[in-house]
Amino acid sequence: MNTGVTILTKILAITNQKGGVGKTTTSVNLAASLAASDKRVLLIDLDPQANATMGSGTDKQSIQTTVYHVLLGDQTIAEARIKATQGKYDLIPANRDLAGAEVEMVDMAHREARLKTALEDIYHDYDYILIDCPPALNLLTLNGLCAAHAVMIPMQCEYYALEGLSDLVNTIKKVRSNFNPKLHIEGLLRTMFDPRSILAQQVSDQLQKHFGDKVYRTVIPRNIRLAEAPGFGLPVLYHDAQSKGAQAYLELAREVLNA
Repeated sequence: MNTGVTILTKILAITNQKGGVGKTTTSVNLAASLAASDKRVLLIDLDPQANATMGSGTDKQSIQTTVYHVLLGDQTIAEARIKATQGKYDLIPANRDLAGAEVEMVDMAHREARLKTALEDIYHDYDYILIDCPPALNLLTLNGLCAAHAVMIPMQCEYYALEGLSDLVNTIKKVRSNFNPKLHIEGLLRTMFDPRSILAQQVSDQLQKHFGDKVYRTVIPRNIRLAEAPGFGLPVLYHDAQSKGAQAYLELAREVLNA
């Protein structure tokens, strides 16, 4: 039945070529927080380390079908999908096989758009699709950026952060001009933030000065519960809902929903 209401799916690539900035933590916990707000959410693990897969309570060693098979065209994305993970969202998992995908995709036509094409089959099943990109500007990340409408950049407020950010912004501009004209920066997310650090405050101020309202108001603090939740295969919301980390990601979800 056509109700005349257009449901728009938003696809967010969560990326930073620098590792250890809270990218996967953000992917898993934002997915769970959006799902807790009654949104239909799909998380795609595009990182061969498969931390988002493990953090969603899925054993990367035991899965048979992953995003690797989807990118190579061996399986449909619906066949790779794991329904209703521990975080109440759906997951396209990854494992170490994904590391070989880049080499195998090199000679394929439209290799940068493999994920985008695959997503067309299930696109309308979701309100939000989050893509956890690997910490590198490679062909996997390019697939994430070509499939996405917007980019979320988690970053620590530290000395080299702004330098790395300019490289990423330039990459996004190139992708926009060559492959995906709709791509834009949704926002910059300050993660692992320690308000006692003068340097963190200075970098945070610089970010706001340069990027203005592109910097999310929500700040993700350093938080023990947030750090230990992946060890239980749970988003922090289902590990300790009252923790500062869980509350921060719920706040971020509200900000994303109101964007």
